[in-house]
Amino acid sequence: MSKELEPFEYPQANCIAGVDEVGRGPLVGAVVTAAVILDPNNPIEGLTDSKKLTEKKRNLLFDEIKEKALAWSLGRCEPEEIDQLNILQATMVAMQRAVAGLSVTPDFVLVDGNKTPELPMAAQSVVKGDLRVAEISAASILAKVTRDREMEVLDAQFPQYGFAKHKGYPTKAHFEALAEHGAIEQHRKSFKPVKRILGLE
Repeated sequence: MSKELEPFEYPQANCIAGVDEVGRGPLVGAVVTAAVILDPNNPIEGLTDSKKLTEKKRNLLFDEIKEKALAWSLGRCEPEEIDQLNILQATMVAMQRAVAGLSVTPDFVLVDGNKTPELPMAAQSVVKGDLRVAEISAASILAKVTRDREMEVLDAQFPQYGFAKHKGYPTKAHFEALAEHGAIEQHRKSFKPVKRILGLE
């Protein structure tokens, strides 16, 4: 157990996966999820909520998790799916995809937050799970680094929006860029500020 994590009573299970998401709040891009099964014989030091880590530390842990985990998988829902389903449902679908993509089938899944997607195995939601459960911390790091890198790619294509800085979240700079340049294909059309710019309200 990493010293950075708060105490947590693990369920009785042989193989536990942790699941987390990144990108529910942004106005642009996919919601990205990750599922991770850690190897108890190959511990990873320094796991905690990805938002509490520096970018440099996150990137180092990202590589270490992928190298040492028994299994890991990413899931996602694209902006069009988010617009069709709504962000909560899209997040649940992306979590299902992450779990389904694991090369090892867990017998228990711990999910960050207060809602669990429907899964073929037992699952439990854990409030502040990324601070309490090493598997969820690892998932939060994989999901955040993946999504942040996608925002940097989008920033290179559309530098006028500043995606590398705000990662698509609804900041003043993002609102100003939307007002000046309009929305791009990757914007979530069902989110109010984008709807307003597109005159869909």
